[in-house]
Amino acid sequence: MGDNQEYYGTEYGLCPSWALSLGYMGVASGAVLSNWGSAWGTWKAGVSLLNTGIRHPSSVMKNVIPIVMAGVIGIYGLIIAVILAGNIPSPQVGTNVNIYSIYTGMAHLCAGLCCGLSGLAAGGCIGIIGDYGVRSVGYRTSNISVVFSTDKGSGGFDADDDGGGGGGDENKLFVGMLIMLIFSEALALYGLIVALIVSQHVYPCAE
Repeated sequence: MGDNQEYYGTEYGLCPSWALSLGYMGVASGAVLSNWGSAWGTWKAGVSLLNTGIRHPSSVMKNVIPIVMAGVIGIYGLIIAVILAGNIPSPQVGTNVNIYSIYTGMAHLCAGLCCGLSGLAAGGCIGIIGDYGVRSVGYRTSNISVVFSTDKGSGGFDADDDGGGGGGDENKLFVGMLIMLIFSEALALYGLIVALIVSQHVYPCAE
């Protein structure tokens, strides 16, 4: 009877052999989704940075902030993936008994998804804000007035360039963009904090 209960607990109860797949899915989702968000944000902000840098090379270093913040999101995913992977034990040598429970596996999957999906959302937000923000700062620095055009051959916009500077208003736009980027980055940080807490929930199948 005792052997049957032990077999039931390891194979069909809290500690089936497939529970390991939950933990490794958490590792993969934390790393892949965070890197996806990081690449998305870098792509969106990087294209605008290069476009703006053609007219104002001196503003490239200041406007590179969205790309840096998008790259940090990938580090969050790396951190949680390494932590989760280190907490997944191998089956016992000789007996081949799994000591990794469904409870622990679901906790690790939840942690990976929290960090990964938060990083994906934050990366997209940073990329879109960086895209429009860098372009707006560049337009204002060039004193370009972008308005809707009535000329069908103009592509929908008229750009009037008088060759002057933006009169310092570009700094206000930059500060506003920076504040939005900071709160966007905080979304990924919230996911990382929750993931670190949830990853500590462990139920071992063996002492």
